[in-house]
Amino acid sequence: MARTKEFDPDAALQSALELFWRRGYEATSMTDLVEHLGVGRASIYATFGNKHELYLKALDRYQQARNPQLLRELSQPGPALPAVRAVVRRFATEATTEGRRLSGCFVTNTAAELAPHDTAAARRVEHNWDHLETLLHSALVRAQAQGELPAGRNPLTLARMLLVLMQGLRVVGKASADPVRVQDAAEQALTLLD
Repeated sequence: MARTKEFDPDAALQSALELFWRRGYEATSMTDLVEHLGVGRASIYATFGNKHELYLKALDRYQQARNPQLLRELSQPGPALPAVRAVVRRFATEATTEGRRLSGCFVTNTAAELAPHDTAAARRVEHNWDHLETLLHSALVRAQAQGELPAGRNPLTLARMLLVLMQGLRVVGKASADPVRVQDAAEQALTLLD
């Protein structure tokens, strides 16, 4: 008879996500994971694979939780530019809010720590950025069709600029205790939508 798991894999994955997000990949050891999850090393390996595989599963979970929220925000009916502005401002606020600021964004953290030398992590980061860029581009195309965005503006290049800005907001917000720098940058970038 097969033995049942003595822990909830879903809760353990969420707990691993939180630890990796707070500490990063390299600074989190298997011993840290065993202690934080309250799950034996053998059970972690049997359920999730090695530390790298667990990290990638945690990153996937993070993206699955965040992406639907962005889709809802950027594809709601009605004027599109207020939604784009709200998303950029939310990113800036999250980047400077105590508690969130020091953790940063799990995707951005992965981009800085692992993507330059980890193909699997880089693919996930690119997938996330492609998704965000597509959502922003679609919202800006809609804004232009509705007369909110001037006809001479390029929705794709604006979407790419906002993507890079939003990732930069997360990096600067994590490293700087000065929220004004991040807020000013976000507001200045939003003037390009006028």
